[in-house]
Order: sequence, then C-alpha cells, then structure tokens
Amino acid sequence: MAEPLKNRFGPAVPKRIAATIAAVHPRFDTRGFIAAALDGFEALELMPRARHIAAALRQYLPDDYTRAAEILIESLGPKPGSGAGNGRAPFFYLPHVFYVAAHGLDHFELSMRAQYELTQRFTAEFSIRPYLIHHQQRTLKTLERWSTDDSVHVRRLVSEGTRPRLPWAVRLPAFQRDPRPVLALIERLKDDPEIYVRRSVANNLNDIGKDNPAALIATAARWLKNAPAPRAALVRHALRSSIKAGEQKALALLGFGGKAEVAVGDIIIVPMRAPIGGKIRISFDVVNTSKHMQRVLVDLKVHYAKANGKSGPKVFKLKKVGLAPGAAASFVKTLSLADLTTRKHYAGTHRIDAMLNGHAVALGRFEITAGKSRRRP
Repeated sequence: MAEPLKNRFGPAVPKRIAATIAAVHPRFDTRGFIAAALDGFEALELMPRARHIAAALRQYLPDDYTRAAEILIESLGPKPGSGAGNGRAPFFYLPHVFYVAAHGLDHFELSMRAQYELTQRFTAEFSIRPYLIHHQQRTLKTLERWSTDDSVHVRRLVSEGTRPRLPWAVRLPAFQRDPRPVLALIERLKDDPEIYVRRSVANNLNDIGKDNPAALIATAARWLKNAPAPRAALVRHALRSSIKAGEQKALALLGFGGKAEVAVGDIIIVPMRAPIGGKIRISFDVVNTSKHMQRVLVDLKVHYAKANGKSGPKVFKLKKVGLAPGAAASFVKTLSLADLTTRKHYAGTHRIDAMLNGHAVALGRFEITAGKSRRRP
C-alpha cells in the first residue's frame, strides 16, 4: 500500500515555512509559530494539517491582511522550472493557499496576485474556489485573462480551479446547476499546447457531465468535429465516466453505438473462491457473429460486495477491437483482492459482467472469503 501523503507533510514543513517568512520579516515569532503549528499536528491528516498551519500563520503574521499577504508573497522564493510540477514537494505551499482562501476575500486584487504566484509553485485550485463563490464575475474575468497567460500552471488553474466536483475541495453548486461560465473558459483551453492543461480540461468536462450530461455530449460532439489528435484524446478522456456507465450517446460519439452482434464464450474464472488479499483471474472470448466488420469496446464490470450486503460496481477498461466476420478476440484480467485506500474488500458473492459497447453480458461470479481459500480436489 502506498505511503500516506501526510507522511511527506511532517513537522519539517512548518519549520521551513517559519524560516522562509523570517528571512523576509525578521520580527516573525518563529518559535511561537512552530509551537502553535505543531500543537496537535501529528493526529491530523494532510488537509487538516495544512489548515492547522494556516491558522498558525493567521495568529503570528500581522493582523493587517494586506501586510501579511505581501510578506507571504515575498517569502515564496523563486518559481520552479516549467512543466507539470515537482511531485509532492510543492505541497509545502498548501498552508499558504488555505490562508489566502480563508482571510483574503475582502482584498480581491491582492489575493488574486497571491494566487497567481502560488499556482506557479503549487496550485491555487483550492483557494480560488471561495472567490468563485463570493466574487463570481470578478473571478471569472480574471480567469479569462489568465487563460492566455504564458505560464502553463496559470492556464491549468483556469480549468482545474473551476471544476465543479474537484476532489478534496468544496463543490461549486452554481456551476453544477449552470456550467456555461466554465464551458466558456475551457473552450479557450481545449487546444492548449500543454497536455498538463488539456488533461485538466478533460477532467473538468468529465465533472460537468456528472451533473449535466447533455452539455457534456453537446460539447464533446462539437469538439470532435475535425479535431486534431490531441483534442480527440482530450474528448475521449472527458467521456470516460459516461463510457464506463454504458451511456449510449457517449459511446456513439466514439464509434461504439448500438449493441454489438457478438457471442461471449470460453469463460474461465479461477479460483472461484479466494481470500481477501488474494487474486482472481478472469478470461473470456468475444466472437463476431455478424456478416460485417465490427468495432467493439470491451470492458469488465465487477459488482463488489459491500459491508451492508449490497453491491457496488467498478468498471475496468480492457480494449477496443475490430472484428471481422467470425473472428474472435481473447481477454484476460487479473483482479487483486488486496485492500486499497480507495477500495476495501468484503466477504461475499461478487458478480462479473463483460461490457460490450456499454451492454452487460454476465460472465459469472466468484466468492471472497474472510479467511484462507479452500482448494477443491
């Protein structure tokens, strides 16, 4: 299991923040700030840790936000090189982001400047959201201007910060109801030269589709017309949730509309019973039973048993195939039953479907046991 991210955001972070601030503001109470920031720190997860440090910043920076924000901006240090970021290191700036989000709403222009600087070192996608909620039109106009900025990080913020369902962040209900302001922004970025930006645009459009599926389909259809390869890839990524859900309009846009004329055979699920932490191997063939060439999108849907006795589906992407009449394609998927931070396994019956152009074909089922698996003679 991957190391928790909070472990990379330990006590050294507030100490380093204190040093950078003291370097530009010698009157800063370094000792007091560090003590406040580390009080109760170990018991907190990543985001609460960052907010806890931000609260300590509020306590030990000047009460005047204008002066405090100027000190923070001056303490940021040089911008990193261009590209998609520097791994986890920029999380150092997360407390700065939360400070601006919590205390800067009455100082719009200064806070926009702070976020412009912060997003080039980490991201301001969390701090921009309160401004979109409380100063929507002013913030949208700023983001429109930033959509042509020379910095890839600033352009990405335009898309990432306006995602209606951004993970780890408050949602933007106004844009969940009416995504048109967001669509106008990402329209300007759909052909951005950087994949870092285009991937954010795809994620934003995917978010929009969860609340406004018609807007997703209309936008994707328009963007696919005479689309260069990078934009076509963006649209495919934006449609991923709809494709996994088997939504026929989304499938049709990618050339997989309608029920495939195929047969599924040679299904093998081994073992039929496995313990939590074990593995299940699933294989099957798909045969074209028609008299014409067919393109088939093949995915695997596992209905995982849940603690309450119900089931929750998870779709695994497999492959797109072109099948001549009578031709067959084989598919294999090994499922790990190890618990993850994103999925916990429970004992019970788990059903499996093949998804063929969005239509489910039952493959069978397997059992997860709480203890060791039993081998049949």
